[in-house]
This record gives sequence, C-alpha cells and structure tokens, in this order.
Amino acid sequence: MNKLIILFFLVLGLNGCVTPAKQPLQSPLGLIENPIVDSDITLEEALRKEAPAEFKARQRMVNVFYYSFDGKIHRGQVVIEERLAGEIEEVFQVALENKFPITSVIPISHDRFFSNGKWNEDDLSMHSNNTSAFNYRKVTGGNSLSRHAYGYAIDINPVQNPYIKGGVVLPAGAVYDPRQPGTLTPDCPVVKTFLRLGWTWGGNWHSLKDYQHFEKVLSE
Repeated sequence: MNKLIILFFLVLGLNGCVTPAKQPLQSPLGLIENPIVDSDITLEEALRKEAPAEFKARQRMVNVFYYSFDGKIHRGQVVIEERLAGEIEEVFQVALENKFPITSVIPISHDRFFSNGKWNEDDLSMHSNNTSAFNYRKVTGGNSLSRHAYGYAIDINPVQNPYIKGGVVLPAGAVYDPRQPGTLTPDCPVVKTFLRLGWTWGGNWHSLKDYQHFEKVLSE
C-alpha cells in the first residue's frame, strides 16, 4: 500500500474520525496557575485620569492574586506609591494565604468606572465592592487632597467595610457586620499585617469610622 495512504488511515483512526493532536492540559479557571483576571491594563491606562505629572510619576502597578467571594483565585491590579509596592504585595499574600475574600481589585481609571462621559470612579467602585488605591481626588466631604491622591491609601471591600460618619454611610446601604466574610476587624490577619507595617486603619479612628481604609503617609 502506498505510504501516503497508510499515513492517512493512521491519522484518520480506526473509527474513521480524525484524531486531534494532544493538547497540554490547562489548569481549571480560578486556580493560582490560571486565575480569573479582573484587571489587566497598563500603568499608562491606569493613570489616564487627570492628575499632576509629579503625582503620577510616583505610582507603580502591582499585580495581585486573591480569593474572591466565588471561592476562586482572581488576579487584579493595585496602583500605589512606588515605595509602598512591596508592602502591598505582602498584605495581599497574607490575604491569599488566609483565604480572606476580596471581590475585585481594579484601578479606578478602568473603563468600567467611566459612565455618562465622566469618571464616576469613587461611587461606582464602592458600589461594586471594588478594592482600589491611587485616586487623585479630595477627601470625602472636604476640600483637601485625599491620601489616595498621593497613592498613600487603599480601600478594601467597601460594602463590608463602609465609611460611617454620623448618619452618613458610604456606600449607601452598606452595613458593618464583623461576622460577615470579607469584613476587616482588629483580629483580621490583613489588618494586623497593615498595622505591623506601620499603616493606619480607619477602623481605629474615633471621629468617624472608615473600615475599608488603610493609609501610610511617607515623607517626601
């Protein structure tokens, strides 16, 4: 029999069906080897919102892995002041090891927080329970620049960890319940790690409570 014909039957298989070449097995989606990607933008895209050039120049992109509320591992991005990048990596490693659930970690200049021709990042991000850091904006209810404007702060799971001042709760309708997963408490490994690294937690403030908020002010 002609060699070409023999080769044809070998490829075709005994049942007359073409046998596909074996493909390497891929890890199931949601494992550390194959995480669900929540954000994959460049630093330039993350800094496209208007801000002074000297503020932007100090920011770095940190890729982080975390458990989300679906029980799977996700990958997101934090934009933070460059000198704090290593500490953010350490905190997220602790969160991952302890399976502390985080909904998403997406920079506030991501397309999903742009609507009606303007950036609605703070409202949309909080209502989405999104974790974010750098955000060139003023403090809530004030005129001075927020620590976020410098890349000195990060907010984690705003829905479980709201901002509370008098009758003002942000995001609206959020409830602080330490019994719920994803809630930051004094005994939480994430909180303990931030405090050990010299950060301040808004949950320890007295005039108001900002349970989602951590900050570390650096000297220039």
